[in-house]
Amino acid sequence: MTVIRNVQLELARFRLRVLVASLVVLLCFGLLAARLIYLQVVRHEDLLAQAENNRTAVVPIVPNRGLILDRNGIVLATNYSAYTLEITPAKVPDLEQTINDLSQLLEITQRDRRHFKKLREEGKNFESIPLRSRLTDEEVARFAAQRYRFPGVDIKARLFRSYPYGELASHVIGYIGRINSAEKEQLDESDDAANYRGTEYIGKLGVEQSLEQQLHGITGVDSMETSAGGRATRRLTSQPSTPGNTVKLSIDIKLQKLIEDMFGERRGALVALDPKTGEVLAFVSKPTFDPNLFVDGIDQENWQLLNESIDKPLLNRALRGTYPPGSTYKPFMALAALTTGKRSASMQMNDPGFFMFGGRRFGSPENERGGIMDMHRAIVESSNAYFYSLANEMGVDAMHDFMKPLGFGQITGIDIHGEVRGVLPSQAWKRGYFKRPEQQKWYAGETISLGIGQGYNSFTMLQLAQATAILANNGIKHKPQLVMATQNASSGISQALNPNTAEDLGLKPEHIEVVRKAMVGVTQEGTSARVFAGAGYLSAGKTGTAQAVTMRKNEKYNAARMEEHQRDHSLYIAFAPVEDPKIALAVIVENAGFGTTSAAPIARRTFDYWLLGQYPNNQDLALVRTGQAGAPVGQPLQATAVPWPRGGLPQVNAAVETVKPTATPPTPPASTASQAASL
Repeated sequence: MTVIRNVQLELARFRLRVLVASLVVLLCFGLLAARLIYLQVVRHEDLLAQAENNRTAVVPIVPNRGLILDRNGIVLATNYSAYTLEITPAKVPDLEQTINDLSQLLEITQRDRRHFKKLREEGKNFESIPLRSRLTDEEVARFAAQRYRFPGVDIKARLFRSYPYGELASHVIGYIGRINSAEKEQLDESDDAANYRGTEYIGKLGVEQSLEQQLHGITGVDSMETSAGGRATRRLTSQPSTPGNTVKLSIDIKLQKLIEDMFGERRGALVALDPKTGEVLAFVSKPTFDPNLFVDGIDQENWQLLNESIDKPLLNRALRGTYPPGSTYKPFMALAALTTGKRSASMQMNDPGFFMFGGRRFGSPENERGGIMDMHRAIVESSNAYFYSLANEMGVDAMHDFMKPLGFGQITGIDIHGEVRGVLPSQAWKRGYFKRPEQQKWYAGETISLGIGQGYNSFTMLQLAQATAILANNGIKHKPQLVMATQNASSGISQALNPNTAEDLGLKPEHIEVVRKAMVGVTQEGTSARVFAGAGYLSAGKTGTAQAVTMRKNEKYNAARMEEHQRDHSLYIAFAPVEDPKIALAVIVENAGFGTTSAAPIARRTFDYWLLGQYPNNQDLALVRTGQAGAPVGQPLQATAVPWPRGGLPQVNAAVETVKPTATPPTPPASTASQAASL
């Protein structure tokens, strides 16, 4: 049977198929053209940047950290370059075996292994992690010859922070350490995130922490052309890093060393200020620690030694240690009495050697002479009964309101972090501090001990030094200041930081003069007269002894029967010369007994150095360290003639461009409720 084909129908179908196919082809070409236009025109800049990034790598250039100097240009913190052996874990097939093989080539200790493990846990596998630091040239050459055996292992040059004098002034200078996860998170959320690319270290304590932005510098970048394997082939562009600023401190490091040497193995703190400016001349906390231990990450053994020591070397006692001021509080109590009108300087009272209040006997030290006391004699002889009764007359809130502007129990605002407030008690403070209603009530008997610097009173040596400087400066208050200026490492231009403004507390000169004369009497005929005998200047001071533990009722203090950490603290405040004060200080020697035996001798030799340029000889220094000193023994040395240990310090010139050794430093300028027996 013959099938008749419909040619016209088949032709129409064919044409339709051709049309559909043509449209599909056109659509595909259209899509390709649109995609080409999108990629070549719309996203041209973005894709060009991506292609460039595939060809290039941006490498951060970590800036040199700024130097830290003392007031005379002595270098306290610097940098040096050294080689490190580093491993990128993601590129190493067998990490443990690689380290074992490396140990056959180079010395790798168990401490190095533990440190590497800790850094690896804190970091990421694709990051380069140091295994060994400070490689010698011989070790570098030895590894370079065998480098082909260790994929993922490389030698890098890194900058290391160095503290040339180790433990000296460590609480002031602080230290740097590796950026931890919390600090990294804070940096990522801050405006400085880009500036810390490639940076692994940050200031952790002291000036290193508080001046971090000044010291860090500005990170630079190198744009490098890379091969397909990611290896850099050539540098395309470079934006150099800007070194951190040099920070100049107000402390005199040789004075700082003298004071730390005088403490010896004892615990305590001393803060010395220029009363006219607030500049900190010495800022001592003993014992100290070596900040170099923290630069690469401190090992477990050293950390336990520091952290678990009963002497607490990591505690900055000058900034964070709080103590009852003992009898050093009495001059300020006298000034409060004069200012508030509670007592005149000439008013007399009998001191029988005790003070009765509420049927309780508040005692005085056994060596107190007693008798008729006016204000002058009460300060000179440190009469407890006089100030017990004065505290009772004033009341806790009146004392609080007068002492607060002097800085007691307040943040001074010094330019390093971590300062604590201490306690300046008041009825409002007690209501806020205690939880139970019976504890919140203020009892009149609690007021008595405040008058002799005991009770709830608890202040830092920084606060006590600032208050003493206010007395020395006729009622003018300055904020303590450790940093004098910063200096641009490139231009050498110095800039003062936060110029210190003076605050007049409105104290009457005649009232201040009464107290100053009495404090002069302390050094001439009173409790520190033996220590300041023969001084080449006139000073004003006040000794103090403060209880470390509360004594039970009717219990007598006997140091020989007590544990060393339970004995009384030795305190002293002073300024000199009286006619034109150039230095004011507060010092405490923990658990060292009467203020005149341990604290006052340290103050005397501090003044001798600062005002006369004198340095104690070895015999005299040994007596001070053991609490057996009075006035200086033997012929003092000239400070400029005393050599520095370890062959001298590096010193920078005015432009902070070069480092050179110096044999000697510059010449200093000439120029808890209780019934404590307080001296």
